[in-house]
Amino acid sequence: MPKRSSFAFIRVCPRLVLLAFTLATGTAAAQTYPAKPVRIVVPWPPGGGTDIVARTVAQKMHETLGQPAIVDNRAGANGIIGADLVAKAPADGYTVMITIASHAINPTLYAKLPYDTLADLAPVSLLAEYPFVITVHPSVPATTVKELIAFAKSHPGQLSFASSGNGSGPHLGMELFKSMAGIDLVHIPYKGAGQAMTDLVSGQVQVFLNNFLAGTAMIRAGKLRALAVTSAKRSAVAPELPTVSEAGVPGYVVTGWYGLFVPAATPAPVVATLHAGAVKAIKSKEVSERLSSEAAEIVGSSPREFADYLKAEINKWAAVIRKAQIKPESL
Repeated sequence: MPKRSSFAFIRVCPRLVLLAFTLATGTAAAQTYPAKPVRIVVPWPPGGGTDIVARTVAQKMHETLGQPAIVDNRAGANGIIGADLVAKAPADGYTVMITIASHAINPTLYAKLPYDTLADLAPVSLLAEYPFVITVHPSVPATTVKELIAFAKSHPGQLSFASSGNGSGPHLGMELFKSMAGIDLVHIPYKGAGQAMTDLVSGQVQVFLNNFLAGTAMIRAGKLRALAVTSAKRSAVAPELPTVSEAGVPGYVVTGWYGLFVPAATPAPVVATLHAGAVKAIKSKEVSERLSSEAAEIVGSSPREFADYLKAEINKWAAVIRKAQIKPESL
């Protein structure tokens, strides 16, 4: 039989050549990454829980990656503006995103996004999870979830609840609470948790499904009253607070999360380096103690685990949005 030349082999196996080239360039990228500061895009305003987490993690990532990690707040459109920026950024590991559960809500809430949530952004790690806490202004005559439900039922449509935006995690969490408790509350959306907190403390709105991390100081100062946590079990930070499920709405569980993403085409070796640096940072004593003291539970998952988690979150919130017939504000 005639022998095949090496040139013939290249002609019939171009994919092997491409794969070898990709592996070689990816390895080279990993060996030099990071060679400059990493920008962490936070698609929310400064001062909220996501901003606090990102800045805490960024400070430690400076040490774990050997390069500065700089937080860049790009707020607007329920997290979409920042996510779109990262989705379209060069896939080199120097522009990443830390965001929250709204990222899993937006694919259902909005008929058309400027990016594909699953195809354009790659999950790197689920950094931490946290419970929300049902908080009320002290003027509300309720010290328990059952009392809040009873008061709302006897005063339908007279209590308002704040959220960090139409279709945000706190909004959908309260819509689920309303549905399961059978009560009527008026939704008042804000452009971020900071503005919602300001009006809650002043009494302009009465109820808020608050981020525990952002609301702890006001709760401890007595300016807000905490009724229950939304997680499946009580928080180690505030064990005196019951879960919503045990306090009067059986089966109710809602948790928020912080996750790290990169543009989807980022080379696997770069993702691995970034993942290792982020997980080492989030699990460091300084960061874990800081976040755990505010009720956040450190996770540090693998990219695959986070991808599966994200898909489950998308399906969960899609069901809530459709049942409540929630319509988004225009982008």
